[in-house]
Amino acid sequence: MRLGTAGMAAAGMALGLCAAAPASGHEVRPALLEVSEQPNNHYSVLWKQPSLGGMAVHLVPHISGGLLDVAPSSIETGPDFEIRRWRDVSAGSQGLEGRTLSIEGLNQTLTDVLVSFRAANGDSVQRILIPQNPRLTVHLRQARPAMLDFLFLGIRHILTGPDHLLFLVGLLLIVSDRWMLIRTVSAFTLAHSLTLAAATLAGLHLSMPLLNVLIALSILFVAPEAIRAQRGGTSLTIRFPWVVAFAFGLLHGMGFATGLTSLGLAKSALVPALVLFNGGVEIGQLVFIALWLAMRRAFRLMEFSWPRAAELIPAYAVGILGAFWTFQYGAAALGLP
Repeated sequence: MRLGTAGMAAAGMALGLCAAAPASGHEVRPALLEVSEQPNNHYSVLWKQPSLGGMAVHLVPHISGGLLDVAPSSIETGPDFEIRRWRDVSAGSQGLEGRTLSIEGLNQTLTDVLVSFRAANGDSVQRILIPQNPRLTVHLRQARPAMLDFLFLGIRHILTGPDHLLFLVGLLLIVSDRWMLIRTVSAFTLAHSLTLAAATLAGLHLSMPLLNVLIALSILFVAPEAIRAQRGGTSLTIRFPWVVAFAFGLLHGMGFATGLTSLGLAKSALVPALVLFNGGVEIGQLVFIALWLAMRRAFRLMEFSWPRAAELIPAYAVGILGAFWTFQYGAAALGLP
């Protein structure tokens, strides 16, 4: 007997995403730690971390020697970010060279941290910390192509983002024809590339709470369409999935863009960061789709029949998480606890 349309390959991948997904959707806005050198081994430090509805997750920067263990000079709290500043921090005769920088709580999140060291002469060194490796040893004179970090940041954002991946899962459950799949994925890629560029370079902007709700709604939207497709039904979405992919791809691109515009990069650094980040997103997306198709084909070759209800598990998983995130982000946008 032949395995059904999406098969248990789809079920396995969707359930894996559900198990790995945290209570909140993926945070596409990296945190920023900016350390600026001043005379006599003194530094000013800015810590900017994303928040949702005025509430921020527990993330605390540390520099060995207790340099940031004192109370910050100022704290600013807004609906999207919390900003802490330390002014005139003394690092002694050693300076920062060789010290360890770590982010407490980062390993419990899906957030990345851009670390930027700015020397007094204007030179800068940038690194990206990830949850799996939330610390680094400071070497201010050790140059390397830091911009490549944005390529890996793009790959990580798509492969560790359950919300964006679940939207792709919904599309993959709807589309069974190879050429229609190419058109659908191409439309999604084009759309989020356009809004990523427009938001990053031209300042196109939506409020983050509203954007979170709309992205969650896009996931919720594709779930019943996937169920309808698996039951042999039809609709505008099933006949023209590339239209839906393009429309919602515009929103997802806007979400990706917040990860760059929130960092306050200089214009000279913003364009290469945009290109590399978008390239990373595309690589991650293609890797996920290739794994999906390979697993689905492998299960089909097994010619094992599963209960019909089991084949609908991925679509229901997409719908449940989409509904949960819609209510969660909707409550945050309305200022509800």
